[in-house]
Amino acid sequence: MSDQYDPYAPPPPLPIPEAYTPPQPMPMPGADVLTAQEQLVSTEPVPALAGGLAASPDARLAIDGGALRMERVVEELIAWLKTLASAAVYATLIVTFGFQVARVEGHSMAPTLADQDRLIVNKLAYRIGEPHISDIVMLYYPNDPNKSFVKRVMAEEGDQVRIVDGKVYRNDILQDDSFVPPDYRSHDDWGPQVIPEGYYFVMGDHRNNSSDSRHWGFVPKKYIIGKVQLRWWPLRHARMF
Repeated sequence: MSDQYDPYAPPPPLPIPEAYTPPQPMPMPGADVLTAQEQLVSTEPVPALAGGLAASPDARLAIDGGALRMERVVEELIAWLKTLASAAVYATLIVTFGFQVARVEGHSMAPTLADQDRLIVNKLAYRIGEPHISDIVMLYYPNDPNKSFVKRVMAEEGDQVRIVDGKVYRNDILQDDSFVPPDYRSHDDWGPQVIPEGYYFVMGDHRNNSSDSRHWGFVPKKYIIGKVQLRWWPLRHARMF
């Protein structure tokens, strides 16, 4: 009975298979063999590849820093150009409406002004006011407005002027000429004449070496550029007028 099949008996144990060992890959001819314990280590930084990998953080910082410096340079250049343009506009406005730099050429105003003296002419003075007696003025030469002269106002519209032996009488009153040295005086006679409306009578301080209203007539107010306000050169002779 022992050889009979017992349906209630436990099944016999399955045989234990042999341990599985995976096949080892064969190395390629000429290739290095890497074991599992080895690690790939980069000994140098890998540069960014064109059109591929991004640049390293250091490279990005260098690029960003250069761009910022260039942007600052451009901003400073634009600011400098704006300042220069503003200065040019202000200078144009000052020269056109306010003040003008002029240079004396000749000796007709000696000894008050000398040849090559540099002057500041106040052009605004006669835009808001009128020339006064004894003002030193810059004016356009009536016979050739392309030229400009510097003279002294001796009489204004409505005044009667006459010159006797070089002495100037305005409305029969002898005018002070103490600023004229004896060697600079003239001994001519002129007039009398009445100054027309809107005109002025001018003379140079170097009376015997000056071309002025005695020779080419009266000066219209529109030809008077401005009042000589300052001699700034030479510095040792700088003075206000």
